[in-house]
Amino acid sequence: MSIEALARPEIVAMKPYSSARREAPGRGVLLNANEAPLSLLDSAPGLNRYPDPQPAELLARLAQLYGVDADHLLVTRGSDEGIDLLTRVFCRAGEDAILQCPPAFGMYRIAAQTQGAAVVSVERRGEDFALDEAGVLDALAADPRIRLVFLTSPSNPTGDTLDPGFVDAVLQAAEGRALVVIDEAYAEFCTRPSHIPLIGRHEHLVVLRTLSKAWAAAGLRCGSVIAQPSVIGLLQRVSEARVEVGGETVGKIGRGLLVLVAVHRDDGERDIARLAERILSYRVFPDEEGRMNRSVVDESGGLLLVPQFTLAADTKKGTRASFTRAAPPEKGEAYFRQLVAACRERLEGVETGRFGANMQVALVNDGPVTFWLES
Repeated sequence: MSIEALARPEIVAMKPYSSARREAPGRGVLLNANEAPLSLLDSAPGLNRYPDPQPAELLARLAQLYGVDADHLLVTRGSDEGIDLLTRVFCRAGEDAILQCPPAFGMYRIAAQTQGAAVVSVERRGEDFALDEAGVLDALAADPRIRLVFLTSPSNPTGDTLDPGFVDAVLQAAEGRALVVIDEAYAEFCTRPSHIPLIGRHEHLVVLRTLSKAWAAAGLRCGSVIAQPSVIGLLQRVSEARVEVGGETVGKIGRGLLVLVAVHRDDGERDIARLAERILSYRVFPDEEGRMNRSVVDESGGLLLVPQFTLAADTKKGTRASFTRAAPPEKGEAYFRQLVAACRERLEGVETGRFGANMQVALVNDGPVTFWLES
């Protein structure tokens, strides 16, 4: 069973809200969002501007800290928001449930009750509050309502950590039925390895981390949800792409198309016009029946055009690419600008990379769906 099958169907089908800052990252004052043109506090410049919902530099730094790719991480307002998002996405009010092992972090219960989900509690045992491993597995097997299993390692207040054999057993029991969420808020205080490396083998495993405890930065309200991109994409509810140059985001879209553009030496203006028409009219988005029958124009989606001359490489012979087929830089840039202009005539929200720059391109591939489109 896919992760989307575990999520609430209305969340999967929902067209996400796209803020002005998400649609125009790194740009000037957004008058369409009623941003004030000037800051009233000289001591805190920039407070008049809406922030980037997922700051690229922060994502990169946290991904480096936790040893994952940036598309495996969602920045949240502390772990609280991550817990709340998981509960809202995967638990239907009045139908689904979470499993917790009290005494435990109170937000697991609060998030579930706010969402109208049931709370299944497997109490810790004895004077040392040992985790009832068998009780967790029994509850998971007996209650089909459970969609989220919240575990902590190390635990607060006991400090005990999860046994690797038990983690394997829970992951096996929950596969196709529920997400296993391991809260590692205190991971820096113990020597046992993090569970993050297991995410590559288990799509239904989620790890929560925070800067509040070991990093003494509770006031920043900076948490991380770490999971496979399929989970992160559901929490964001956008498939997105962005281009960075020197750490600055120069182009970014939400749901839409990322197009890597190459210009060949023998391409002409008619080829560019034809390519623009094909990009805008090609049916790659699903209709109500799940068939690819809708274009980016039909969806009013975003379009990110990125110049990528290496796609014109000839790789048929030898062990090194030949670029004799690629257009010279002057022609390539001129035709790329023509393509951008042609697309902007019919579609709002067309973003671009920067010709000739060292670009870092990131995307969350929806599906994934990838085509080679020729003019």
